[in-house]
Amino acid sequence: MSKEYTSLGLMSGTSGDGVDASIIKSNGSSKYDVIKDNYYEYDSQIYRKIHYLKDKINSFKDLKNLSKELSDLEKKITLFHAKVIKEIDNNNEVDVVGFHGQTIYHNSQEKISNQLGDGKLLYQLTKKNIVYNFRKNDIKNGGEGAPLTPIFHQLLVTQKKLNLPICILNIGGISNVTIINEPAGTHGFTSRDIGPGNCLIDTWIRKNSEYKFDKNGLFALAGNRNDIILEQAEELFSNRLNQKTLSFDVNDFDVSFVRGLSLEDGAATLTDFTARVIGAALSKLLSNERKKMMKVLVSGGGRKNKILIEKIKKNTLKNIMIQPIDDYGINGDFVESQAFAFLAIRSVLKLPISFPNTTGCLIPCLGGEQIKN
Repeated sequence: MSKEYTSLGLMSGTSGDGVDASIIKSNGSSKYDVIKDNYYEYDSQIYRKIHYLKDKINSFKDLKNLSKELSDLEKKITLFHAKVIKEIDNNNEVDVVGFHGQTIYHNSQEKISNQLGDGKLLYQLTKKNIVYNFRKNDIKNGGEGAPLTPIFHQLLVTQKKLNLPICILNIGGISNVTIINEPAGTHGFTSRDIGPGNCLIDTWIRKNSEYKFDKNGLFALAGNRNDIILEQAEELFSNRLNQKTLSFDVNDFDVSFVRGLSLEDGAATLTDFTARVIGAALSKLLSNERKKMMKVLVSGGGRKNKILIEKIKKNTLKNIMIQPIDDYGINGDFVESQAFAFLAIRSVLKLPISFPNTTGCLIPCLGGEQIKN
């Protein structure tokens, strides 16, 4: 029987509001069990600094110019993660930690993906085996460094014995899809980022109110979309899609096109735009399945925005059935953190974590740097 590891995955998504932490037990290939999930909110200083710097960084040059501030923030983020590890692993059962860090800049054209998180410092603070820098090797081998979770998505649906093909739509700051055609043990899946998830709506709310996001889509519900602005935004986005990008960063999307609208009308227009982008991408990617019902299971924070989900449903083909992944006994808040716990185990076992049909790398790639006792 293959050895099982107890692994802790730490994921701080593009919303930059805190850390999802998950402890799982897995052999890194055919099975996993969830032991514990928890969320730890960043203090307001870290949250504000992440978004302040993200707004300022638009190129590799900006990363260099802001290196002192980024280094200070990286230390604070690493110390926060060390505290999380001590709190969640109070029984000292964890063999390995998958430390994703906080993405501060990702550019698929420049082949750069920068995550704040000092793996060596985290090791010194916790004395745990740390796996970090998950995207570096993929980029070195011609990939875009994202998305990395598809191999775990495949295991999720295999273990739940769900009928294939099936699609997982993750709506974080960015939205991405994994289409799974074959069960775990094969590389029978494809994946890509498809556009904005929560990032535009969150940014608009954050910049125009004291809230961090549009809870349940209530601001959007209270507003009216601006059709002229919406059409222009859709046209600009469809031109960009010709670049054949597999991955996006929140910095690829800008709320300036709704400037001048009220808080509610801006939220309504951005929610409509996001839903149309996601709906169009799902319809296109799943058009081969037109003859039968295709299930799309939604994970990530965006699945809680009822208005966004309703609008996505209106913008997809009739045979696409959209459901929260939670309907199948999977907690949609922690899929990504569980995935990085799983990827850390694969990294230890020298198994590939990224694939030509997910990140565009030339061959299936190993990933993650290890610091161990």
